[in-house]
Amino acid sequence: MAGTRVSHELAARVAAAMWAEDTASAGLGMRLLDVGVGTARLELTVRDDMVNGHGIAHGGFVFSLADSAFAFACNSRNQVTVAQTCDIVFVAPAHRGDVLVATATERTSFGRNAIYDVTVTRGDEVIAEFRGRSRQLSGTILPEET
Repeated sequence: MAGTRVSHELAARVAAAMWAEDTASAGLGMRLLDVGVGTARLELTVRDDMVNGHGIAHGGFVFSLADSAFAFACNSRNQVTVAQTCDIVFVAPAHRGDVLVATATERTSFGRNAIYDVTVTRGDEVIAEFRGRSRQLSGTILPEET
């Protein structure tokens, strides 16, 4: 149990360090709700400037929310990790004023690779399903503890 607590504490410290430098997510109005080992939840309210010509949230903003949750989840172990590839399926439209939540969960890891699923919801309704494949690089977000 102590190892799990330490890991969650490390994930929170890593997330705080990443958030401090993540001007893209913050600039879009995202909020980091929580992070754990291999998991993260972020929230975004769809603003007027995020709506496309069909009157619905532009898919790029929904993707960005999912991608940010993916980034926080896959870096939670303090290993610099980037996306190899990702894709998204839009299930339902989001609208101006909707509060969207992206929940990222690690599905499997192998070597320096991992696969994450991110579900974007509005309340209980699924808006999009995102799958990201990550690759660990050398280095850490926080200095390694000795």
